[in-house]
Amino acid sequence: MGRMTRRAFALAALSTLAMGPSAPGDERRRAQEPGEMRGMWIATVANRDWPSRPGLTADAQRRELIAHLDTAVRRRLNAVFLQVRPTADALWPSPCEPWSACLTGTQGQDPGWDPLGTAVTEAHARGLELHAWFNPYRIAGHSDPSRLVAAHPARRNPDWVVTYGGRLYYDPGLPEVRSFVQDAVLDAVRQYPVDAVHFDDYFYPYPVAGQTFDDDAAYDRHGGAFPSRAAWRRDNIDRLVRETAARIEEVRPGTRFGISPFGVWRNLASDPRGSDTRAGVQTYDDLYADTRTWVREGWIDYIVPQLYWNIGFAAADYAKLLPWWAEVARDSRTRLYLGEALYKAGDPAQPAAWSDPAELSRHLTLARNHPQARGHVFFAAREVAADPAGAMARVTADHYRLPAAPPR
Repeated sequence: MGRMTRRAFALAALSTLAMGPSAPGDERRRAQEPGEMRGMWIATVANRDWPSRPGLTADAQRRELIAHLDTAVRRRLNAVFLQVRPTADALWPSPCEPWSACLTGTQGQDPGWDPLGTAVTEAHARGLELHAWFNPYRIAGHSDPSRLVAAHPARRNPDWVVTYGGRLYYDPGLPEVRSFVQDAVLDAVRQYPVDAVHFDDYFYPYPVAGQTFDDDAAYDRHGGAFPSRAAWRRDNIDRLVRETAARIEEVRPGTRFGISPFGVWRNLASDPRGSDTRAGVQTYDDLYADTRTWVREGWIDYIVPQLYWNIGFAAADYAKLLPWWAEVARDSRTRLYLGEALYKAGDPAQPAAWSDPAELSRHLTLARNHPQARGHVFFAAREVAADPAGAMARVTADHYRLPAAPPR
């Protein structure tokens, strides 16, 4: 579906909101504003959401993908975030990287169809935005380079690779790695009219107790101008973000760039500008991702902090993180959407609050008090479809009774 047709859809949706019956709060506010984000992630790493297993026929994979898109429409969502580069591989015919093993079970094997191209076409036909989701640095969920396809860039460039925590990663401290990652992403932007490029929360890897991410060689070569290794690492990620944004604008102007980081930038105990939390991970200190600066400086078009905690959770209270992020986004060009942990709803291993199917609905109610919060994205598609606890049905009934166009 072409750009004008999608624009017509957006205008029609807004017109419906303006003319439809008003309910207290939600519907009136939605009618007055130019859309809200209602998204879901479709994770392909380890076949988390789709395809349901590797090795399905092309027709079966296509049917499953379209079923997820239809589910999004049924839940009155307006955007899907499809993971198209889960482990330094591709869900489209990429000249940079091999076909993903999540499709056929064999890395590098042509699945016989174009998943990303199909997803863009079918999503747009349903009035959904398609945000192409890329993981920048993860190579593999194992530590054996010989298990990668022979032509894999990581095997051709072993000096790019760091083994850490039983996994393989590209080294973010190498300029040639940063350029290569951008080339891989930009190929998809060049080939397809995706609505956005989307990065997840993995920059430098999450800490593993007792292990050190060995980037000594890169630091010796490139870190001399920085006061500490931590400052150099943050600069490496800042450069990735700024350069990727600039190159997207060059290749396909108007395509947005968004990132979904772990929900805590820094705890208040670490920084007076931080949130009133006691999280064990802080993106600034542990992942070297200065997410607050990206928003304040407007380097990205949107941010979706993963606020994967319940209201009242002691270490990271949703009700405290929401206003903190709203204040960060105030007066910034970067839009704020909120990442929601639908996967926790009804899980007996989670805190008791998640046994209440209304927990997520209360998140959306709280967000209505913060105009900077322009919508929500739910993790993930499998739970949006199955909804074992009824939490997504409750969100739809309480907040999504009418369709809405995404923010533009």
